[in-house]
Amino acid sequence: MTTIPFAPTSNQAFSFDATFDGASYTCVITWNIWAQRWYLNIYSINPTNLVVCKALIASPPNYQINLLFGYFTTSTMYFDDGSQTFVIAP
Repeated sequence: MTTIPFAPTSNQAFSFDATFDGASYTCVITWNIWAQRWYLNIYSINPTNLVVCKALIASPPNYQINLLFGYFTTSTMYFDDGSQTFVIAP
């Protein structure tokens, strides 16, 4: 399990690299000014293609909402609102 603290800045989009289902991806979290919410964008590394673009949904303390459901088969990722971290497994 990997945890990544969410620490956005006003200067640039928050991003991190992750491995889902054995392949490398770049996750970019952007603020949508019109929707007034964060969005999760997942790009493949080579070539750079947008794979996922969806609203960032925070998981409540007693339930993990898999942000990768329907896109990847074995990997999971959820955003823990309490600790402001992304949790990725495996």
